Amino acid sequence: MIDSEQEQAQRQQAQKLFCQPCEFIKGVVAIDGLPDDDRVEVAFAGRSNVGKSSLINALLGRKALARTSNTPGRTREINYFTLGEEEGERLYVVDMPGYGYARASKSLVEGWNKLIHQYLRGRATLSRVFLLIDSRHGLKPNDLEIMEMLDVAAVSYQIVLTKLDKLKRPSKKRLCRASAPNFPNTLPPILKLLAPHR
Repeated sequence: MIDSEQEQAQRQQAQKLFCQPCEFIKGVVAIDGLPDDDRVEVAFAGRSNVGKSSLINALLGRKALARTSNTPGRTREINYFTLGEEEGERLYVVDMPGYGYARASKSLVEGWNKLIHQYLRGRATLSRVFLLIDSRHGLKPNDLEIMEMLDVAAVSYQIVLTKLDKLKRPSKKRLCRASAPNFPNTLPPILKLLAPHR
């Protein structure tokens, strides 16, 4: 009973926070351009075109706060949004460039991947990473690489399966089992989403 009351209180607190004003702060292209680490940060990471920006827009109740596209690689910076009232509790919501495939030059993609790794390894105020996995493809080697790096950096993260409505029921069950390997810093439960609404 206590746990459910605590969960309910936490849910209400989160709902209240996510209904507050949110605005774009800056896009970061190099690690020295990160904003001051004066508040908690939650980041959304995943392969290109997995639905990070769409999920952020849905969580914040906005249609176009984070830029969405059908073209992989449209998010090309670490995009910072500040959430909360000026005088109250505030946090950063971070929309990260997709790793893996993108319609860009090899050198540009390598630069994004380097920036992603530097950020995830070294940001002291990073409280949680939501790692989005396209359910149609499951965990790929670059997903596992990110998970291993987060474990080494002792950053907690949670797997979010996207586009589950495109899978049949038996495939969903197999995917959920396969997406819960023994990584020490991943948090249960696996979150499951249908295709993001744009």
